[in-house]
Amino acid sequence: MAGKLAIAANDTDDFLADLRRLGFTESEGKIYVQLLRMPPSTAYEISKGANVPRPNTYHSLEALAQRGAVLPVSENPVRYVASPPRDFLAALSNQTRTLCTDLAERLEALSPSADDQYVWTLHGEVSVHSKIDALIEGSRTSIWIKASDSVLRRHTEVLRKAAERGIDIFIVMFGPNADEFRFGPTCRVYIHEGNGVRMGTTDNLFTLSIDHVETLTAAVEAEVVASHTRNRPIVNLAESLVRHDYYMAEIFARFGAQIDEAFGPYLRDLRLACFSPEQAASFKKRTGLA
Repeated sequence: MAGKLAIAANDTDDFLADLRRLGFTESEGKIYVQLLRMPPSTAYEISKGANVPRPNTYHSLEALAQRGAVLPVSENPVRYVASPPRDFLAALSNQTRTLCTDLAERLEALSPSADDQYVWTLHGEVSVHSKIDALIEGSRTSIWIKASDSVLRRHTEVLRKAAERGIDIFIVMFGPNADEFRFGPTCRVYIHEGNGVRMGTTDNLFTLSIDHVETLTAAVEAEVVASHTRNRPIVNLAESLVRHDYYMAEIFARFGAQIDEAFGPYLRDLRLACFSPEQAASFKKRTGLA
């Protein structure tokens, strides 16, 4: 029994911490959680159950009611219930998104011109993949990507919607099945060097170019970190990387046997001639070649 109570207390602490991140005060969070557990309740019952002083309870209930988080359902005495979490949080998300969009437009007006020379760094899996989704969703003409199939799957839905909008999607992928990511007639997918095998550390990066004006490159294994910029030379460099890998994919598709004969499987002789010892060891481990 004590274990269950401890788990419940820990859960409550987690809920309250997350609610505070959404703008709830400590008292508001306690009251909302209490009402989810014991609806409907009077202010006295809420105060006692949530361990919130009576004056704070009345003030918090009024604030929560204005936000749509709680609803009075009876009179004399007034009893309250909590709004269903999924409905309330969805509405809060929409309100926040609308506010952020409007505020961003108004704040941008304060600056006469944007400085596109900066390179922004993003840390963490959620931050990086959310930014990737946002860039894809905001695309207007084109999306160029070089990535592994495992990372592409995390963004399948936004890519599919972009294809439905008629966006030109150009993908060079690591993996065996290009058809998995061909979402429509505007979506071209090529397997890297005709085999889709990742050779070294740079092949573990995710590279994205949007509308030929901004790019994001991310390390998505181990520590997840990304760089995002609209700097023209860097955007050109990222697109050149994708473009030349497309050239290689087409060349391998037509002349693969001749290339293997001349340079060995996976361009072995060319790669080992310029790889560092660490890169060479990784290449041999991935390919099984000596």
